[in-house]
Amino acid sequence: MDSIDRKLAGELLRIEAVLLRPDDPFTWASGWHSPIYCDNRRILSDPGLRAKVAGWLAETALREFPGAETVAGVATGAIAHGVLATEKMGKPFAYVRPAKKDHGTGSQIEGVLLPGSKVVVIEDLVSTGMSSLAAVAALREAGADVLGMVAIFTYGFEIAAKRFEEAGVRLVTLSDYGALIEEATATGYVGASDAEVLRRWRLDPAGWNPTAD
Repeated sequence: MDSIDRKLAGELLRIEAVLLRPDDPFTWASGWHSPIYCDNRRILSDPGLRAKVAGWLAETALREFPGAETVAGVATGAIAHGVLATEKMGKPFAYVRPAKKDHGTGSQIEGVLLPGSKVVVIEDLVSTGMSSLAAVAALREAGADVLGMVAIFTYGFEIAAKRFEEAGVRLVTLSDYGALIEEATATGYVGASDAEVLRRWRLDPAGWNPTAD
């Protein structure tokens, strides 16, 4: 399979950046029970994959948002990925904190961001979309023209798609939940019954009851 989404999904499984545990679900900070956990910071510890992902992010950002003048990473997970990709793009870089600092300059955006700058945002993971779009809102408040966002992975929740549409933000991802399940099934990482559990979870993650499966 030559597509980046399946290639990356396989790599994420290989380095255990993504863990699938339908029989022993994780509990997210939101309280949701989940058969999947994704930590894309593990990519940074694998030099080969780190370079590949940086290249894919840079190529995708340049292709999909050719007018971008500046790259902004979402703290904290996308700072390192954003810097690595931006180095390949030859663009200025800044990053967005979750909230304004309560000391010093009180900045939420770190780095130089000129008013009116056309910005592409780099994100490591999109779940519900709230934190990703909060960064977009901060950039817009600072006067940036946000062209869109490139993320490493998305769960593909309907609520996230709705929020991005309402915010007028185009989201492009390197891989997604569908590609992950396809790769996990094709390689025997999970069986057919577990794959079905994983598919059902994504339809209603907030209401999913692991004991029902």
